[in-house]
Amino acid sequence: MNERKMNNRVANAVVGALLVISLMLLTFPAMGDEIKFGFKNPSFSGVGTGAHYLTIENQEYTRKKQIEDALEAARKAAEREADNTTLAKFIRNLESRIYAQMAKNLVESMFSNDNPVRFGSFVLEGSTITYEVITNEDGTEFIRMTIVDEEGSTTVIEIPIGTGNFGSSDDGGSGDGSDGGG
Repeated sequence: MNERKMNNRVANAVVGALLVISLMLLTFPAMGDEIKFGFKNPSFSGVGTGAHYLTIENQEYTRKKQIEDALEAARKAAEREADNTTLAKFIRNLESRIYAQMAKNLVESMFSNDNPVRFGSFVLEGSTITYEVITNEDGTEFIRMTIVDEEGSTTVIEIPIGTGNFGSSDDGGSGDGSDGGG
């Protein structure tokens, strides 16, 4: 019988606890709120969507720009490296000397006292260069050099002949500021 009394007490305790809980629930009003769900990503919620899209676009643009800048820098570095090879330097120096020699020969032939060339023409890297000696009504002469580039743009240079003394003075000196005596 002892066991039965114990079971009754436990049952009475459980019933009493349930009764107390149910009274508490009846006396305190239930506090509840509507369950609200919202996406945090503006692509789904629509809140701040424009700013979100602009941020994404700006990030994409920045990444593309960085890649383009890096490629351009690498290309320029490769060009500089190619231009600074010994062979490239040699070719530039050789071209410079050849052009200087051509210019020297042209000037010597135009200003020669023995048998000056009165006119001529040649093509240099797509530009046509013509020159001729022209005599004014007063007897002075000048060289008219006309340069026409590949696009058709024209440059005219007029060089006086016989005026000014280059490299010598009127008194027969050397023109270097010395008096000729050593």
